Amino acid sequence: MFTPFHIGNVPVGGPAPFFILGPCALESEEFAWDMARSLKEIAGRTGIDFIFKASFDKANRTSVTSFRGPGPAEGCRILGEISKELGVPVTTDIHNEAQAELAAAHIDLLQIPAFLCRQTDLLEAAAKTGRAVNVKKGQFLAPWDTVNIANKMRSFGCESFLLTERGTTFGYNNLVTDMRSLYWMRKEGLPVIFDATHSVQRPGGLGGATGGDGELAPVLARAAVATGVDGVFMEVHSDPANALSDGPNQIPLEFIEDLLVKLIAIHHASH
Repeated sequence: MFTPFHIGNVPVGGPAPFFILGPCALESEEFAWDMARSLKEIAGRTGIDFIFKASFDKANRTSVTSFRGPGPAEGCRILGEISKELGVPVTTDIHNEAQAELAAAHIDLLQIPAFLCRQTDLLEAAAKTGRAVNVKKGQFLAPWDTVNIANKMRSFGCESFLLTERGTTFGYNNLVTDMRSLYWMRKEGLPVIFDATHSVQRPGGLGGATGGDGELAPVLARAAVATGVDGVFMEVHSDPANALSDGPNQIPLEFIEDLLVKLIAIHHASH
């Protein structure tokens, strides 16, 4: 079993799962602050530990014309200021070695996108920043393949890392979540996060954009917590229908508090 650690003030491997919550993309500075403040208030009322998430660059959008974000420097500045002002750890995706170094100055948890989970140089760069690292399991990997990722991280001197299940390719434009994956990964002694919202994506399912079945995200989150995970990742948006990225998968802000209460109750009932 892994040794428990902290990401900022958030315990990993504690008695209850923590949550990674926030919008898919940094649509604007004002929007990011509004979402972060709202989620912090909800976290306070529900008693959860949470990390605020938003991406400064959606680098693998389906269409070349899709919104990507403010970029690394501006995005990291915004997230860093949110973290300091609100006292909440923050996370964002990085896509290359240069971004790892830049983000480490502002970001508490560096996230490796699923498509890049086997990129050894990127994993090494993230590991050597000294920050905690969340590696998303590629849609093309079996759960036991994550042991190789873990071995890379440890070989680079990083013990504060997470592995995130976010669904497996299931034919064209579809993903499926195998809840056995969560058990098998944890059995290997790995800290496991379940990404409820990306697991319900339909990649490229709208032709020029990714679709999804957002109504199923809470269903899968409940199943994952009952199965046993160290954390749950859910993208949340105040207006998913008008989100600039991944709208069909994000959970409406107005519903997240009730869902968090249910997830904590499920955890207490099943553990």
